[in-house]
Amino acid sequence: MDWERLVPLLITAAGETAFIVLIAMAVGGLCGLVIGLGLYLFRPGNLLANRFAFGVLNVAVNIVRPIPFIIFLVAIGPLNRLVTGSTIGIEPFTFALSFMATFVFARLVEQNLLGIDPGVVEAARAMGAGPVRIIGSVLIPEALAPLILGFTFLFVAVLDASAIAGYLGAGGLGDFAIVHGYRQFDWGVTAMVVLVIIVIVHAVQWLGNTLARKALRR
Repeated sequence: MDWERLVPLLITAAGETAFIVLIAMAVGGLCGLVIGLGLYLFRPGNLLANRFAFGVLNVAVNIVRPIPFIIFLVAIGPLNRLVTGSTIGIEPFTFALSFMATFVFARLVEQNLLGIDPGVVEAARAMGAGPVRIIGSVLIPEALAPLILGFTFLFVAVLDASAIAGYLGAGGLGDFAIVHGYRQFDWGVTAMVVLVIIVIVHAVQWLGNTLARKALRR
């Protein structure tokens, strides 16, 4: 392996992956939290029960979430061109990944909120707490540990999906491994990229588990 040539390219690829993943996590995490809260609140029998709103959000999540990401990249092309002005490059890929991450995390948020004891919510309502206060002082705190673990799961999924960024000319570690490892029959380069990804995932998983344990002990 020509390390003098490959190391700068690896650093660039890692930077591209970091950009894609961080933006997708920020957008997907925030928007997914909002949609997930909507799914929970609008569910029949809950705080802001609204069958129509719940149905719209539920159908949207069920449409987007099951689509394999590489197919989703093609399907969202017209919207991508409208929003980013292109269908090729790091910005279109990041937009598509953020869009998918939003709906994946939304379902995780809803499932975690459904695990909260309804009695806790009813007690808060009986004390006169409104929806906003219940969200901030009951729902989020009660589901915090599972939400942290869900966010950690989302990170791993987003990192995995970012490996195909090269298909849209967005670069990244996956593209580096294919171009400089697989196509050059240099398995050392591929192994190095795999090792980097494993280290990142283990570090993030450890951090997520640690924060979740602290949230449970609060």
